[in-house]
Amino acid sequence: MNAPSAAAVVAASMIGAGVYTTSGFTLGDLGTPHSVIAAWAIGGVIAICGALCYGALAQQFTESGGEYLFLARAIHPAAGMMAGWVSLLAGFTGAMAFAATTFESFARGAGLESLDGLPDRSIAIALVLLAAIVHSLGLKRGTHIQNGVVIAKLVLIGLFVLIAYSTLSTWQGTTVAAATEAGAATEAGTATEAGAATEAGAATPGGGWAFALVFANALTWISLSYSGFNAAVYLTDEIDQPTRNVPRAMLFGTVGVAVLYLLLNIIFVYAPPAAEVAGQPNVATLAAESVGRQIQSRGSDWGSWVGPLVRLAILVGLGTSVLALMQTGPRVYQKMAADRLLPRWLSGRGGGNSGAQRVAGPVESLPTIWIQAGLAIVVICISTLREQLDYLGFTLSICAALCGSLVFLFRNHGVHPVRVWGYPWVPIIYVLGTLGIATLTAIRVPLQATVGLGTLGIGIAAYLVSRFLWGSRAFGDRRN
Repeated sequence: MNAPSAAAVVAASMIGAGVYTTSGFTLGDLGTPHSVIAAWAIGGVIAICGALCYGALAQQFTESGGEYLFLARAIHPAAGMMAGWVSLLAGFTGAMAFAATTFESFARGAGLESLDGLPDRSIAIALVLLAAIVHSLGLKRGTHIQNGVVIAKLVLIGLFVLIAYSTLSTWQGTTVAAATEAGAATEAGTATEAGAATEAGAATPGGGWAFALVFANALTWISLSYSGFNAAVYLTDEIDQPTRNVPRAMLFGTVGVAVLYLLLNIIFVYAPPAAEVAGQPNVATLAAESVGRQIQSRGSDWGSWVGPLVRLAILVGLGTSVLALMQTGPRVYQKMAADRLLPRWLSGRGGGNSGAQRVAGPVESLPTIWIQAGLAIVVICISTLREQLDYLGFTLSICAALCGSLVFLFRNHGVHPVRVWGYPWVPIIYVLGTLGIATLTAIRVPLQATVGLGTLGIGIAAYLVSRFLWGSRAFGDRRN
């Protein structure tokens, strides 16, 4: 896999369900569009700092495996197992279920009568199964299919951005602040809109500590949208010249997606009336419909196509997100199996090779692909979108902060001393940012935080079981 393909995996992993759904919830909680954009900008800065940290670690550990590999090699196999378990339940399974569930929501909203008779959640399940089939064909075919779909996604998104910004002068948010709009709507008696926003959790927060908690919760959701920035480290064994291409793929992919996120979310929260999208999960299509109406108000009939165009872009984007997660997730489990933390038959061909012994050809394990698919289907059937957002954001933040802190550990140690641009501020921003978000979210949403901590505990218990069943080898001090 070359650098552009690795960057495509990063982009596909990042641009998923979160960017198309999060800003509605965030606007409902924060109350004003500029607060939403500030949250997305802060999330982008944290993600870019994370990409720089992970890029440095990828030069130290030149194998596939991501957080599992980093923590297992640097700290202890138990720490790696904990991270691997988080990847299993949250990082890939939960994120895939979230993307697939959102895909179904947007597909059913398209108004196609042929979908009305299908059972609930069947579309999401079918998408997961399709992704498993694609990657069961082998790395090369799966990568080519994914690259093509990613290009189509970026073209569709770019077209929407150009169309939307051509209507900038008619955007609702450029003339009236969100708080004023919400207040005017309430005074005018528009109880339906105001009530819907309130029921969805829309409330303008107070200042100080209360606002900090709400803002941190919004950043937790947003961090989920940026979480795919590290996708390339899960495929290190399969990337050409990994010490050079893995860091570049993560950095360029993350910066590009961060800019795109800002452009999109400015449209989502400023183009339509705030009361129309606050607290709504389908903020992207509502914004697109608003842009379409503004175009039609100029006397142009093609404005009616903006909504369907965006819906198509969203569906393609969510599809590539599921494809990317199905490609990267099983690599973690293969590495865990190669290290005897899972049954060895899950390691696949070449699953135990180190970077120095990298094999030519795909590193694949069909059992891990289909186990990943099965777990995602289970989550699809038992949870809601907002529950998935809170759980995923908190749980992933813990492991991400632990990995970011390894930069300090290996600053002057290891085979290749870690060098990060902007040290020490870049890793400090990343580690404190992710830990701060997780801490404040735990205070505001203790139930989901408890479930997340329980996931970490299960990972430790799973390590002890694996030691008993498969006798995992001691590699805690081994480094490439």
